[in-house]
Amino acid sequence: MGTPRFAVPTLDALVEAGHEIVLVVTQPDRKVGRGQKLKAPPVAARAAELSLPLAQPRALRSGPFPERYVDLQADVGVVIAYGRILPERLLDAPRHGCVNVHASLLPRWRGAAPIQHAILAGDAITGVCTQRMEPTLDTGPVYVREEIPIGAEETAGELHDRLSERSASVAVRTLELLGRIEPTPQPEVGITWAPKIDRADGQVDWAEPAAVLHRRVRAMTPWPGGWIPWGGGPLKLRSVRLAEGSGPPGTLLSLDPLIVACGEGALQLVEVQAPGRRAVPGGAFANGLHLEPGASLLPRGHTDGA
Repeated sequence: MGTPRFAVPTLDALVEAGHEIVLVVTQPDRKVGRGQKLKAPPVAARAAELSLPLAQPRALRSGPFPERYVDLQADVGVVIAYGRILPERLLDAPRHGCVNVHASLLPRWRGAAPIQHAILAGDAITGVCTQRMEPTLDTGPVYVREEIPIGAEETAGELHDRLSERSASVAVRTLELLGRIEPTPQPEVGITWAPKIDRADGQVDWAEPAAVLHRRVRAMTPWPGGWIPWGGGPLKLRSVRLAEGSGPPGTLLSLDPLIVACGEGALQLVEVQAPGRRAVPGGAFANGLHLEPGASLLPRGHTDGA
């Protein structure tokens, strides 16, 4: 069971390892783009390429799917980024239950967005865990745990891809051990939650320390991206790095490179994208607007104390 691109390497790895895939379960096709055309999720598309049996149920508690799933008499269910809560009947149907592949070091960062929250919090390491699923979210005992360092400049998109590949190998290794090892209960201490990210999480407030904003932009790249309100839409901060300097928050300390003072320290805007424009180097953006050092990069219409 899985839906987004993150889960595709795990599906491929299970097939390559010789496991019989009796059913691939993913979410229904969704309407996308201006034309609102139906598009299959990545796991569904990959299952079709591999000629695997596929189900995309709209309901997990009623209709034909629960009976079909139970009748499979599968040895184990492998779940990775499926995006829906499984009822207990489905969790218990396979002989060995369901194994979830989760992109964090449980119990740290239970929930929907562990990759973004690990970067946002400044964690030095993250990883992949496989857990025996329980009705409660991400609380199950852990089979396999592998740590991965987080790069100092790594974005959520880059870490996503590394964890996706590592998840595939961890899933295969877990199935090799299934029935021969007992999973370890998660500790009661160190529990943190990683709620779903939305667009507002990417908004940058220059009053915060530069180190915090550096993590925020990286954590929100590629979506929703770091941004500040600007004219008719967001000014997207495509790439940033820590820089030397200080001054009133939002003040331009340098134009090329484009450096902005924060509540503590400063941030270089390596690449930005104005509303309706293509992404450009920070210096080119500043020159195009004829900005000067000492000018403010606070949202247009903002005044101190407003």
